[in-house]
Amino acid sequence: MAAAASGGGEARLCPLLPLLLLLPGLAAGPAGMLQPRDTPSRERRELGGVWSFRADLSPGRDAGFAQRWYRRPLRQSGPVIDMPVPASFNDITQDPSLENYIGWVWYEKEVLLPLRWLQGDLAPRVVLRFGSAHYYSIVWVNGVQVVEHEGGHLPFEADISSVVQGSPGTLCRITVALNNTLTPHTLPPGSIQYMADKSRYPKNYFVQNTKFDFFNYAGIHRPVVLYTTPAAYIDDITVTTTSSDSAAVVQYQVSVVGSTASSLSLSLCDQEGKVVATGDGPVGELKVLNPNLWWPYLMHENPGYLYSLEVKMQAQVGGVLLEDMYTLPVGIRTVHVTSTRFLINGRPFYFHGVNKHEDADIRGKGLDWPLIVKDFNLLRWLGANSFRTSHYPYAEEIMDLCDAYGIVVIDESPGVGIKLPESFGNRSLQHHLAVMEELIRRDKNRPSVVMWSVANEPASELPPAAHYFKTVIAHTKALDPSRPVTFVTDANYALDHGAPYVDVICVNSYFSWYHDPGHLEVIPLQLTAQFENWYKTYQKPIIQSEYGADSVPGLHSDPPLMFSEEYQKAMLREYHSVFDKKRKEYVIGELIWNFADFMTNQGTTRVLGNKKGIFTRQRQPKAAAFVLRDRYWKIANESSCLPPVITSHSLFL
Repeated sequence: MAAAASGGGEARLCPLLPLLLLLPGLAAGPAGMLQPRDTPSRERRELGGVWSFRADLSPGRDAGFAQRWYRRPLRQSGPVIDMPVPASFNDITQDPSLENYIGWVWYEKEVLLPLRWLQGDLAPRVVLRFGSAHYYSIVWVNGVQVVEHEGGHLPFEADISSVVQGSPGTLCRITVALNNTLTPHTLPPGSIQYMADKSRYPKNYFVQNTKFDFFNYAGIHRPVVLYTTPAAYIDDITVTTTSSDSAAVVQYQVSVVGSTASSLSLSLCDQEGKVVATGDGPVGELKVLNPNLWWPYLMHENPGYLYSLEVKMQAQVGGVLLEDMYTLPVGIRTVHVTSTRFLINGRPFYFHGVNKHEDADIRGKGLDWPLIVKDFNLLRWLGANSFRTSHYPYAEEIMDLCDAYGIVVIDESPGVGIKLPESFGNRSLQHHLAVMEELIRRDKNRPSVVMWSVANEPASELPPAAHYFKTVIAHTKALDPSRPVTFVTDANYALDHGAPYVDVICVNSYFSWYHDPGHLEVIPLQLTAQFENWYKTYQKPIIQSEYGADSVPGLHSDPPLMFSEEYQKAMLREYHSVFDKKRKEYVIGELIWNFADFMTNQGTTRVLGNKKGIFTRQRQPKAAAFVLRDRYWKIANESSCLPPVITSHSLFL
């Protein structure tokens, strides 16, 4: 790909971002995106660890392309440093210029592939997959470009068989050029501002402006994996489920690539390994008698029940019989929305949960297993049954645990900070549609995902928002008719042009914080009016999708003052008193902002980040965590069919 242009403005840093036009549906898009798994016919190898790294510090950030750094080992292009993968690059070094770096950075890893992957007429297909890289990626293998991808937070991959199978026994060199520049047409959007006043700023000085309140970490954030399949292989599986009192139906669709003469057999196994249903062919139904349904955490004594769908393919390729096997976890559950309720398996479900971020010291947004497991332990300790993936899709590894533990998910796209009028144009819209396709392709089979959120706090009061969100939501529903769709709003109920198209109203408000700061006494009146106005206008169930207050750990004040732990507790209790009244009517959930403190851009209202967490960034509880814990366990015991002996102490840990 050509280097970025050397002219002014956005073009200096940005590649020519090609639109991913995948309309009208999944069939018109790229191949399936099954999560790589080890099976009898497949192998996977993670490439995590230390990679070589170099930031392009040239004025136009284009030296890497002009000098073709991908043509030879990166160390031969100039100085490189060690960089861990997965991780954000921003906080790894002591170099302040890297902390806020904008532009192209380069990664490289050399690996030796097993000979069995490379030799013989039946050598397997070799695929290189990135869990996510922020934001625009170009990947070469041994100097040959294999894939480009726009967008962070979602996986992309390339079949590299033809590149690597010609030279067994030699190192395979993987080179990645990564650009974190945001434009008005990316998700999330942003803009580059050049400071022309030479009396105040150095030559070519610029900043990245964004309209969201979290740090724009960049890097290879999730695992890089090499995996194999046979030459003919199971490319995609789609599963939907229905159930009644005594039976369930698992509807499936399987696609095969690489052969026109293939056969498929399917077995659905319970957690003890017993086969409960079988089928064959690419499309069909599996009937399960007396099924174990997938229930949310604290809604059943055995939450998160998963079956295993074992899919086996046989195909003739060149007169040779090939076999492929893939196992997909399946949860049997239904979702339905009424004008006042959210139903899971026909029972009312109340979201008592959190908003989160993929954010931690040092590694930024990099996948971190100890942190992930700690967070799930804290969620269950808290009595939280749900979270929203604010404000982007989370790692597949996190979603796997949601499926297994019964944590309900509102799965959100990276559509945060859509504020500028130009971000509602056709170029932005087409990219947003493509991102929703990628997200649904990845997460469509997850029982934990009960609703799609297409955006957070857009400028939905602008007239173009009507067509924009009507189109995005309709497209999302066409891709997946089985789930409701929403976006999260902070607009006035009377001015919101996108709200008519959602199934559930999700509203953010910060009364006595951003509005009437310090005045807790206004919360009951203002919050009650908020709910009543929204419901009177739309007759749809409502989730309080964000509310909260910053608190500095250890800062105390009585009477409560802003930023003290006491003020955060007092605000929560004022909100909760209104929730308790309205959840008897049409309020179906409350999600605290935020689960834990997180990093933001520097600013006069931020002291080392956003402090609205009920836990610190290091996952230590503030006083508000205990307030929320008592509340969530009380709600769980009131609404659960389980015996009331369930407590926050007795269930686990």
